[in-house]
Amino acid sequence: MLSKTLVVPFARAPQALGRDLLSRLSMPSLAKLLARARQDQHHHTYVFDACLPHERWLCGHQSDNSPALAHPLMAALRLPRLVGSWFILQPVHIHIARDHLVLTDYRRLLLEDHESRTLFDSIQSLFAEHHEPPLQLIYGNASYWFVRADAWSAFRTCTPDAACGHNIDLWQPSGDLARAWRRLHNDIQMLWHHHPLNDERESRGALRVNALWLWGMSSLAEPSLDSDDLTQTGQRLLAQSLVGSRLMGADHPTHAWITSLLPPALAEDWSGWLQYLQLLEQEHFAPSLEALVLGVIDELSLVLSDGQQLDIWRARRADMRKFWVLPSLSRLAS
Repeated sequence: MLSKTLVVPFARAPQALGRDLLSRLSMPSLAKLLARARQDQHHHTYVFDACLPHERWLCGHQSDNSPALAHPLMAALRLPRLVGSWFILQPVHIHIARDHLVLTDYRRLLLEDHESRTLFDSIQSLFAEHHEPPLQLIYGNASYWFVRADAWSAFRTCTPDAACGHNIDLWQPSGDLARAWRRLHNDIQMLWHHHPLNDERESRGALRVNALWLWGMSSLAEPSLDSDDLTQTGQRLLAQSLVGSRLMGADHPTHAWITSLLPPALAEDWSGWLQYLQLLEQEHFAPSLEALVLGVIDELSLVLSDGQQLDIWRARRADMRKFWVLPSLSRLAS
């Protein structure tokens, strides 16, 4: 059976605004697919979960921690496989709300490679000073660095998208030795507060890089070990999307991983969310419906989520013949 899966994080409308938002959309293909598909799975996470529902589902992740994505992400960046417990380390911007600090969507940093390398080089000595033996740092690209910290392998960390827009106190790394990370991080923040690169960025209206986000720890005991657990389709797809297009996501022969709704949804920019969702009608939903009707594929799965829920809808060619079921987008807000 030929099948295709469309994974669309934040395609579900927020319940409080769902009816109003959906009334502004004209998406006949998605409406037909959703109305005539059957619900195959429903997942719900709690409000302070360490990762978003689509991240948890895609990686087959069960624990209350961020998915083990460091090694898959290193592989996506064509870095060597290295032994030890490695974390993803992301330069980010934290802004001050009324009475707490909030993590800004890292996609808004628009950090250039030369800027990222400058900041990366500036903190290497701090990592050596704060730990014995010195913590090993590796540069991946402008958005993703990596640190080996075997002693911190039991940390509970959260994905940046799960923490985005929230009080960071609830999503900071926790566990034994977390105080050591906080001390190191404080020193990094003090160094960057006075860094001329940040002054230059601020002068042209760019966000200051004033913090690091630690998450995604994965361990590799020996370089010769088979790492299937770190290279499953979902983990590879998520890791590849992190280093691919920030707007359109990543494609796979049987999966389309579509990330264009993430930035507006995380920013609660519902006007932008409507615009990007409408674009998906022509780019993905209409062609997928046509492929299903014509028999190019036998089954289509729609994996649609918001910040706390994820639904999987499956439609077969025969389902499209249910002419008595009227097209509707109501399932996006249920």
